Amino acid sequence: MASAESRNRLRAQLDIRAALEQAIARLREARVPSHTLAAELLLMHALGCDRTWLYTHPEVLLEPLAREKYFALVERRASGEPTQYLTGKQEFWALEFEVTPDVLIPRPETEHLVEVALERLGPPGIKINLPTGAPRPRLRVADVGTGSGALAVALAHELPHAEIHATDISAPALAVAERNAARHAVRDRIRFIHTNLLDSVLDESQVADRESRLFDLIVSNPPYVARNKAEQLPPEVRDHEPASALFPGPTGVEIYARLIEQAGSLLRPGGILVLELGYDSANHVRAIFSGQHGWTNVTLTNDLAGIPRVIAAERL
Repeated sequence: MASAESRNRLRAQLDIRAALEQAIARLREARVPSHTLAAELLLMHALGCDRTWLYTHPEVLLEPLAREKYFALVERRASGEPTQYLTGKQEFWALEFEVTPDVLIPRPETEHLVEVALERLGPPGIKINLPTGAPRPRLRVADVGTGSGALAVALAHELPHAEIHATDISAPALAVAERNAARHAVRDRIRFIHTNLLDSVLDESQVADRESRLFDLIVSNPPYVARNKAEQLPPEVRDHEPASALFPGPTGVEIYARLIEQAGSLLRPGGILVLELGYDSANHVRAIFSGQHGWTNVTLTNDLAGIPRVIAAERL
């Protein structure tokens, strides 16, 4: 194993190819998952370039400041910090999102929520009632526990005639979500609400014009990791992502019953609820729908690994 002093000597004059090779070796040594990808992303971030430029200029020497920045990032990744927090970004639904330690890093499997929601709504781009030709009323959508705003922004991007309410118990997370909405030019159609689940939205619905305050779609990727399973999480998740976005309680399913109950009060007839599921929680959550009056067409969708990932239900 090379000492820190010897590593520094090796870095004195490095071109891109050599720097990348050293970083890959360091991250492999630290047992970082996807170490090659992490080394590439960190170098692209340090240099402000894309992958094409990186691999078409392997002989370019790194300037001292860029070299120092790069290997500082590599050491932070080797110590466990997620690559996304180091670069400050993550792609979701083919859109780039700002991410900070205040928000959960969006995962590819959460894209199934968007897919299921759009499928349940029907053709999302149609802005008229096909049988009558009349304008379709503006869709009302809620994203519960929005975090980085990934779901809210992705749905706003796909549903240009929707108004979206995005809630979160974390004010710093809402600030990140607002910046992401502005980045993708949908800020004017998303209302960000600092509340637990749908509490304040439910309060608003009790006052005048209740019918106009009901939703067509509610989506959520809630916290669902059991607190007693924390040690089984990868260290970069357990030690760096916000606990409030990971752990709802001892069992991991504590939030579902309350969220389903609130959604039942806020969805119009025919409205859709779409939830991400934690590991081995599908039967428990399906039983909640069975135990609460007024739900139909309850379906499960598996992720690419064949694990039940999304549950959706329709309000009677």
